[in-house]
Order: sequence, then structure tokens, then C-alpha cells
Amino acid sequence: MGIVQDHPLEIGEDATTFFQPRGMVFVTMLWVIALVFFAVRALWLLISIALGMPPTAADLVTIAESLLIVPVVAAGVVVLVAWRRFGWLKSSVRGLEFAATGRRGVHLPWSAVASLTLRRRGPFTELVVTPTSTAEVTELPGPGRRPRTVRRDARTAYVIDVGLMSPGPDVLLAELHRRIPSRV
Repeated sequence: MGIVQDHPLEIGEDATTFFQPRGMVFVTMLWVIALVFFAVRALWLLISIALGMPPTAADLVTIAESLLIVPVVAAGVVVLVAWRRFGWLKSSVRGLEFAATGRRGVHLPWSAVASLTLRRRGPFTELVVTPTSTAEVTELPGPGRRPRTVRRDARTAYVIDVGLMSPGPDVLLAELHRRIPSRV
């Protein structure tokens, strides 16, 4: 994955990399979009019937076709737009590097990590990294918007979408705790 290795900071040979597989993102987006699209179409159909405009057979065929085509196309567009900007995380002896989807990367030495927590569940799981000081944070050059941040305990914390990362959020958190077991 070129975006992880193209920055000027050398990580080291012991690095563990977590990334979002494109296929998994596509399938997840496909099901989420399909469910939302189906709910909207069903609501629209119920409103039409309630207003006294029942659908014809041709309308039902068009609805069925759109339920098969629109989610696939929309999920494909999402994956193509974010193709080289999916989230990633690297853990090594030199520190922690990460980027949320569509965001620039961040480097943080282990000595500057105040806390690591997971929030939410399933594909929406996020890792919240709170540094001891924002002066220790190095924003990596590259494409994308500024890193995603939130305020936690009067500090700036960085948020990374890890729900679809491979091998998974629990393995990721175990790896991070292995690196700094006494502090976080």
C-alpha cells in the first residue's frame, strides 16, 4: 500500500500494518446503501399507496431493478472515490502512525501516547488516540484533509475508523497495548 510507505519517516522492520481491504469496504457499503435505499423505496411506496396512487406492474419492475442496480453502483463509486485514501495504521518501535479514511497521516512516538480506546461497534468502530501533548504529534505530508480530531478530557484526540481494518479492531488494540502495556 503506497500511501503508508511514501512518507519521509522510516518505520523499521518490526512494523505491524493494519489497513482497510477494498473488497470489505465495498461489501459493507453495498449492504448499508442497499438497506437504506430499500427503506426509502418502501416508504415512498407506502406513501404512494396511502395517497391513492398504487404502483403499476411496470412501476414494481422499475423499483426491483433500481434495488438491484443503485446500491452496487453507489458502493462502487464510494470505493473508487476513496481508492487510495482508505484508513491505515502502523505500529513499530518508533511509534504509531495512522490516518483515517480521506485524511492525512499522523506520527506519534509511544512516549507521547496518553490513551487508546475503541468506541462504537462493528464496521463503525473507531480508535481514539489521545496524545500527552499536541507538540509531540507530527502530521505527515500527503493528500487528504487534516486529521480527524475530537476533544476528550480537555485534550485533542485523534480518531481513526478501524471497524473494517484487517485483521480487526480487537487485534489492533491488543497490538497497541503490547507496545505500551504499562501506560495505556
